[in-house]
Amino acid sequence: MLESSNFAALDQEPVTDSHSSRLFPGGALPALLSEPLANPRVDLVAGAAEPVAPGVAGLVELADHVLSVKKRFLAMYKKAHAGHIGSSLSCAEILVFLRYAWMRKDDTFILSKGHAAAALYALLAEANLLTPSDIESFYGEGTRLPALPPVGAIREIPFATGSLGHGLSLSAGMALGAVLDRREQRCFCLTSDGELDEGSVWEAALFIAHRKLTNLVWLIDRNHLQGIGRTEEVMALEPLADKLRAFGFQVVTTNGHDLVSLQAARDQCTRALAASAVPVVIIAETIKGHGVSAMQDRVESHYLPMDDEQYQQAIRQLDLAHAANCERYAGAP
Repeated sequence: MLESSNFAALDQEPVTDSHSSRLFPGGALPALLSEPLANPRVDLVAGAAEPVAPGVAGLVELADHVLSVKKRFLAMYKKAHAGHIGSSLSCAEILVFLRYAWMRKDDTFILSKGHAAAALYALLAEANLLTPSDIESFYGEGTRLPALPPVGAIREIPFATGSLGHGLSLSAGMALGAVLDRREQRCFCLTSDGELDEGSVWEAALFIAHRKLTNLVWLIDRNHLQGIGRTEEVMALEPLADKLRAFGFQVVTTNGHDLVSLQAARDQCTRALAASAVPVVIIAETIKGHGVSAMQDRVESHYLPMDDEQYQQAIRQLDLAHAANCERYAGAP
């Protein structure tokens, strides 16, 4: 359920190596990686002129994209025998919603939580912006798709964000540049919650609020876990919403795995930004490893790869959850 605040007055472990010995037997590629790319509807395709307001058909199609993206990056992780699966599962719906139902053609996205890079690569492949051969090369020798977002290799990834805590600062600089150049460009930045341990994030937050950068939308993937434990045990963040309001933000909280909730959060942010020169931040409540029982809400899913049985179980569970979601969205008003 969407909750709002401050609107009343407005009516890790080191990454595994990429040598061929890390691939599962024979270096075989899961079939999902070699399937033809999806052909999304025109009104939902990346770069739509205006944000989409999905009806029932749109919500179901967005859910189709979510499932496809998840299956893509699970196959990538399986082939690479790599970790960071839980981090990608916690933000897949957010990434899909941003690209297909919020961002415009000239907008920019920064994945500050760079350890979820495979989810971003899968999203770009879903939008036909990366090729099947690109995806096949993930984590391999000479790839342009390493474990963390690369420097200058992909137009849609403007910065490398492997070192946590810098994405919001980069986004603030881009947003300010757009204002100074009088460009109608927005920047969307997704950070992790564990990343909020970094002082540079809060410095950027002060700057964004001070400069009233309303062309920047900050989203926080609030899955309550980080590489070494629960966020409240490692470095307590709560009351997070109150802290962000004190820094000068309008705060929206939403269910980061529910497309209807994400749509409501988008619409609320749009209204708020139109009514006030105060930047917004979305706290997206999520679950690390969402939808896969062996990984869900477990810190181990930040690191551990899947075996064959876990991979097959994950695909089955995602298929079942997708069917239930589509049925629910079909009944949405």
